[in-house]
Amino acid sequence: MFTVYALHSAKFNKIYIGYSSDMQNRLDAHNIYQTKGYTLRYRPWVVVYTESYPTKKEAMIRERQLKSAKGREFIWNLINSRQDD
Repeated sequence: MFTVYALHSAKFNKIYIGYSSDMQNRLDAHNIYQTKGYTLRYRPWVVVYTESYPTKKEAMIRERQLKSAKGREFIWNLINSRQDD
């Protein structure tokens, strides 16, 4: 199984969208182990959305959709609706 996920950095108000076959390990990499890259600068990250897919190809297609303008709008709407609660 592959997980497509969206992370949010409340401290910097940034989002990150990706996919992984090991979600917990990937989240730890973003928050603890990574020594370079985009997510390093905006820690801490919190998972705000996930979807599961049986194949890597399906996960990659969905990741690309979420990285589009409409996909990012969908993620931001989720984040903003949670902040209103």
